[in-house]
Amino acid sequence: MAPTVRQARADDYDDVVAFAEEVWADRADTVDYVPEVFEQWVESDGPTQHTVVADVDGTAAGLCQAVMLTDHEAWLQGIRVDPDHRGEGLGKQMVGRLFEWASDRGATVGRNMVFSWNDAGLGQSVATGFEPETAFRWAHPEPRDVPPDPDGPAVENDPAAAWSYWTGSEGRTSLSGLALDPDQTWALSEVTRERLHTLAEEQAVFAVKDGGTRGMAARVRETVDPTADETLAEYALGTWADADAAAALFDAIRADAAELGVDGTRVLIPETPRHVAEAAFVRADLADWPDFVLSADLT
Repeated sequence: MAPTVRQARADDYDDVVAFAEEVWADRADTVDYVPEVFEQWVESDGPTQHTVVADVDGTAAGLCQAVMLTDHEAWLQGIRVDPDHRGEGLGKQMVGRLFEWASDRGATVGRNMVFSWNDAGLGQSVATGFEPETAFRWAHPEPRDVPPDPDGPAVENDPAAAWSYWTGSEGRTSLSGLALDPDQTWALSEVTRERLHTLAEEQAVFAVKDGGTRGMAARVRETVDPTADETLAEYALGTWADADAAAALFDAIRADAAELGVDGTRVLIPETPRHVAEAAFVRADLADWPDFVLSADLT
């Protein structure tokens, strides 16, 4: 019987966990989040979220989910194919179905994220219709109380200044205008002026000022990392003009996270030589590799 794509069900759990645990079996340092979230995905499917599996002779052999982040942006995640069924086109079938689902709901663009070391995932993404769009890296400055430097740049919760800096920044160009989505974890969507103002009221927005605005960041949520059992403050983006601005910005983030009482931080920064080098210079504790975001035109 030919493989089919259908909506995921709760009784697919054992099949999905079995192949998910094999996808990255050769990377002891990488824990797949799918077994932790699959049941929640199935329960929460609805008008703005759709989870599918590739069914091969009654067994789930592939998984993928699409989420509507905004009225025109869809995010695809959890793309997994049983290693025993690679090369059979299951990924293309699932993604094609979800592209149709998202387009029917008004999406004009679909995006996904792939670890830069994941050759199979990158190749599969291109094969299913995605094209490379941008790259970013995580910085993990340690939470600690850092008093402001009276001789250094000032850092203020000023969304208007942050937005003004963002619109003309190298970071915005590098990131294609994207940052962490405020509602969906591990997803990126377009930054808007309204979003920054909302985050300033509900979370925190940082504007680095030194003869004009020289950098910005925005906290998007407090969360728990299920793979490390620690609390995190996540920052949708951080970008800056020079090393002095980077130092002030990351010190403000350290102090903010310490005030929240979280165990760690996750800050999305542009994957440019300057941003990565300057983040290293101010000891922001960088991830070992970047992540890639790919997109597909759904019009």
